[in-house]
Amino acid sequence: MKAFLLLEDGSIFEGQGFGKLDKTIGEVVFNTGMTGYQEVVTDPSYYGQIVTMTYPLIGNYGVNEEDLESKTPKVRGFIVRELCDSPSNWRSQETIHEYLKKHGIFGIQGIDTRALTKKLRDKGTMRGMIGTFPLSRMEDELTKIRSYRIIDAVNHVTTKEMIHWGKRDQEDPEKGAFHARDFEALNGKTPSSAYKVVLMDFGLKENIVKSLLTRGCEVVQVPSSTTYQEVLDFKPHGVMLSNGPGDPKDCTSIIQNLQNLYGKVPIFGICLGHQLLALANGADTEKLKFGHRGCNHPVKDLKKGLTYITSQNHGYAIIKETLDDRRMELSHISMNDGTVEGVIYKDAPVFSVQFHPEASPGPHDTSYLFDDFISMMEKNNHGV
Repeated sequence: MKAFLLLEDGSIFEGQGFGKLDKTIGEVVFNTGMTGYQEVVTDPSYYGQIVTMTYPLIGNYGVNEEDLESKTPKVRGFIVRELCDSPSNWRSQETIHEYLKKHGIFGIQGIDTRALTKKLRDKGTMRGMIGTFPLSRMEDELTKIRSYRIIDAVNHVTTKEMIHWGKRDQEDPEKGAFHARDFEALNGKTPSSAYKVVLMDFGLKENIVKSLLTRGCEVVQVPSSTTYQEVLDFKPHGVMLSNGPGDPKDCTSIIQNLQNLYGKVPIFGICLGHQLLALANGADTEKLKFGHRGCNHPVKDLKKGLTYITSQNHGYAIIKETLDDRRMELSHISMNDGTVEGVIYKDAPVFSVQFHPEASPGPHDTSYLFDDFISMMEKNNHGV
């Protein structure tokens, strides 16, 4: 069916609809990854956004249940140049069209994604609508598009209850009380549970959980509203701050919680967690013109003197000049635009990165950061 993309500046792109045919409004962004489309549509950090894939052919290896980053898609819509309806891969269980239709997500194919991406790079991220609406109603639709805002994003994607991963049976340590996914991630091995990590869920990707489990951690996943005292009551060896969607400055209560938690336990922050830590320590953040989204972003580790290919998904960044160099040390920078990609805190066992070390774009180039977190917990006498 004929469908349209309408941007807030009045630009129109015509294509064909797929997935759940309807209409949807969101913030239109682009992702430069050649693969990983199902991880993209299930990444909670894309909440409120319509994602454009710059790679021209999407769907060629289908969708499977093992590579999802969350249980359901989190994007508002999906834009591709050409949709593959006959995937070829032994792990494929359904097409991307079938998957999105099942979960009520509208997509559009057949538009010039190169022209769209160039527009977003030149003018910056814009709000837009994809749908089958008649063009005669364009002015009415533009009013709706221009009034769209992403509000209370973290609260929409965080877990609603605590989830205990890797908790062992107290009477029989060899008998693990795990989810089926735990066994899959661990290849059937029971974790040693040498370290208990409280994972604050701001919209986490499940590979963060798997990365901790495979290193022998017991993981307590908690809602974003969990207070610092409730976190400490778990007596964790360390705290992990996850990725998530939206403007970090909107998370005022979380920032205050982190101020109270700071210095009491080792902390490792990723993406939104990285930004929130900086805000909690007096630094500032800003919205980027069009963000960093893709699995091919070069980042330099300043201590190692090495550049890694990283996976990224963020529209905000820490302002380098606001880092207090008496307490905060720049550890990683983007080789594309020089923005802050990592911070080490000098007065507490705390560090953070903007990119996703769990996403395996290299594929394992930056997984050393999880090992650094384990070492940090070891050095701090196994926590509180």
